[in-house]
Amino acid sequence: MRPTLSLLKREFTAYFLSPIAYVILTVFLLVVGHLFFLTTTLLTERGPRGIEDPMAGLLGDERFWLVFLFIPPLLTMRSFAEERSSGTLEMLMTAPIRDWQVVFAKFMACLGFYVLLWLPTIVFLPVLTDATPEVKPIFNPFSGMLLMGIFLLAVWLLSSLLLSANVKPIGLLWLVLLVGVGLTTAGAILHYRSPGEKMLLFRSAIDPMPVLSSYLAVFLAGAMFLSLGLFVSSLVRSQLVAAIVSLVLSLLFVVTGFWRPDLDPSSTTAKLLEFFSVPMHFSQEFTRGLIDTRRIVLYVSVTFFCLFLTVRSLESRRWR
Repeated sequence: MRPTLSLLKREFTAYFLSPIAYVILTVFLLVVGHLFFLTTTLLTERGPRGIEDPMAGLLGDERFWLVFLFIPPLLTMRSFAEERSSGTLEMLMTAPIRDWQVVFAKFMACLGFYVLLWLPTIVFLPVLTDATPEVKPIFNPFSGMLLMGIFLLAVWLLSSLLLSANVKPIGLLWLVLLVGVGLTTAGAILHYRSPGEKMLLFRSAIDPMPVLSSYLAVFLAGAMFLSLGLFVSSLVRSQLVAAIVSLVLSLLFVVTGFWRPDLDPSSTTAKLLEFFSVPMHFSQEFTRGLIDTRRIVLYVSVTFFCLFLTVRSLESRRWR
């Protein structure tokens, strides 16, 4: 387990040493911020210019899908292609770590950076849901469990970031993490399911379900495209080739974000296009608060299948 965590940490840290990551972060936040501004403007409009689903204005725009299309290929193009071209992949293959652990570490690293891209957009949520927080100093055994769990998680995070590897008590940190997660989860469930007033409540004038379903879809769709890019990167030596091939394959799932042909909805072609079209899933379902399990199964299945192919690609290299 330790080699996997070390590789994951190395891969995740490498993103912050690359200028491409900062370019992706800047462009993404600028585009999403601009779309958020347009969405809030439309929310205050009346008549035909107004919108009912704020997330549809944010995630249904062509500019969003244009930027989204480039993110996974650019994040994954260096994962294996760079190591293959520099000759370090052979060293990695001879290390005491399994192929699936290598793939898992690289996938979790790029997925972690992808999630990091979306974290700043959390500040949009109070506006998109018209939510107002209510904080009350209410303390009981359940709220105490919740606060203690949050405190332990903060201790674990600070210790993991500040302590060097030589003095870091790995076993103790794992214990603190597990206890913190347990107390936080149990405290939150018991506190908010028990009768009486709560420490923190968000009252929303707009249904928050479209926001929750949209963020779930963003995470799962992102994982699917990242796994696809990871597989392509394991096949080629050039980062540029990996990015282009991954971009072309990803375009098959996103093409309706830019071009929507006039087809008979009952035709087989239209049904296939709808099934594989991620932008249509967002505009017709997720941004409206609807969660279709067929879409979830598609995203998860493609993700695991691409990761499986990536592992097989590495295993085949051992026998060449």
